[in-house]
Amino acid sequence: MKMKINQELLGQITSDLGLDRPFVKGQKIIIRDCWHFSTDGNAVDAMFYDEDDFIVGMNRIYTTVRCYRVIILAFSLMDTHIHFVLYGKFDDCNRFIHDYVRRTSWYMSVRRSEKHKFENVPINCQTVSDDYYLKVVICYVIKNAPVGGISYNALDYPWSSGPLYFRRPGLWSSPHWSDNLGNLAGTDGIGVGQLRQILKTRILPDENVPMAGSIVFPGFYTAFKIVEKLFKSCKSFNYFMCVSKEDDVDSRGGTISHLTVPMQEMRQHKSEVCRELFGVSNVKTLNMQQRLKLARTLRSRYNSSLKQIIRLCGLVYDEVKDYFT
Repeated sequence: MKMKINQELLGQITSDLGLDRPFVKGQKIIIRDCWHFSTDGNAVDAMFYDEDDFIVGMNRIYTTVRCYRVIILAFSLMDTHIHFVLYGKFDDCNRFIHDYVRRTSWYMSVRRSEKHKFENVPINCQTVSDDYYLKVVICYVIKNAPVGGISYNALDYPWSSGPLYFRRPGLWSSPHWSDNLGNLAGTDGIGVGQLRQILKTRILPDENVPMAGSIVFPGFYTAFKIVEKLFKSCKSFNYFMCVSKEDDVDSRGGTISHLTVPMQEMRQHKSEVCRELFGVSNVKTLNMQQRLKLARTLRSRYNSSLKQIIRLCGLVYDEVKDYFT
């Protein structure tokens, strides 16, 4: 199966990521045109509410990236934010991530009537300047779900590129798609109109897009073989999976959110406290004073950031933050 990745960029990436240079222990290799993009996890209560949102979000990566001169090395979709490690010129990568957020916002306005929800979501970017940090940030992105309290093995979290790397085919422990990539269900028997509906796009998809269930196979648009060349061995990959941590990313100027109580649990607590205080579970039915009371109660009971609690209660942080000082 041929990956749908810009072939011209693939011809440049070997040199730009230092893959053509010998590895010398203790020496970092300077690389070019590599970036870590993420959205602010404190800016909204959710980017993806349920499994359907995540499935559409995964397919949106494919329909968006094919419009740009960008190579995806790693990614993770979390319920409140996203991470992408990208190769390409900054302008191309920046336009891709903004377009992905814009399309996600449009989807939310159609499905959930939440118009312009992500219009002002901060998008953070870090320059990845050496091969060591590239390995660290790739593993950090892959580990983001379990670190955030989601009960998945990092290599099996379904809404990320984690399941792609160093997976040996043919054994019982391998994902079903890794046995033979050629056996993935293609789209030859699916009409163009039906495929456009599945992928939520008006653009003509590629011929015979490989599907893993209802999701475009992520290996079709993620350069996982390049990542394997970067690490050189599964042993090296496992080492960086163990040593990479949030502080390593934050020290480079990142703004990665970390909550003691995972966001999914906070939504459940919000509904429970809302019913306890006001007899309803939908925040949209509350007035301003009730929402402020809900936010104060959540803050007193749970170890979560003030900004996240305010967003959960349907309030605007800059307008009400002084009420909590």
